[in-house]
Amino acid sequence: MKISNGVDKRKELILKTIIKEHIKTALPVGSEGLVDKYNLDISSATVRNEMAELEQSGYIAQPHTSAGRIPTEKAYNFYLENLSEKNLSQAEVKQFEKLLAKKNEISFKQAAKDMAKISDNAVFWAFHKHNLYYTGISNLLHQPEFSQTGLIYDISEVIDRVDEIIGQIFNDLKFGPQIMLGSKNPFSPHCGAVLAKYRLNDNIGLVGILGPVRMNYEKNLALIKFINNILMDPVRS
Repeated sequence: MKISNGVDKRKELILKTIIKEHIKTALPVGSEGLVDKYNLDISSATVRNEMAELEQSGYIAQPHTSAGRIPTEKAYNFYLENLSEKNLSQAEVKQFEKLLAKKNEISFKQAAKDMAKISDNAVFWAFHKHNLYYTGISNLLHQPEFSQTGLIYDISEVIDRVDEIIGQIFNDLKFGPQIMLGSKNPFSPHCGAVLAKYRLNDNIGLVGILGPVRMNYEKNLALIKFINNILMDPVRS
């Protein structure tokens, strides 16, 4: 059975499993390891054939130094279209409700630090267009994909320009949680971003998580959605 974008159910299972494994490990994924680790009821030979077709269709690619495959931007866009909802743990819910009870700049900064710890990515918070705080930069630089010299330079440049980039996109962004990745990410084509533009009383702000394209979108979107709901909830103001 074909689904809307032409990926059948078995290919969809294999593709989602490859993405899940790559998000977890940052390593290229091979067919045998995939079958063994995830107990797929499919032979390695069948997985290899399906992976060959997925590669031909542009969903996965082979890095020069490995026999395994990694998801492409096309694969991540497919993954995001079919993203399952995830909720924060009860401990995290209480943590951020307590942190953001006062909804002031001090509490936003502490919440950003905790978001950076939970996501293992960088977090930025523009309290309004020209007042920016960011944290977790070391998390970004420690990601395996940014260990290459060229990408370290690229990511360092992104960090230097975060305020400028936010200034450029701030007015055009729609309100609410959203995901930008790869070529559609204004920060860098090598990154993913989960962010939310919000209105709090008479002020408009922007909070976001910045990481590699391989970031954990389910977890990070759950975080941003929850933070956005707290900020937009008049009962908690």
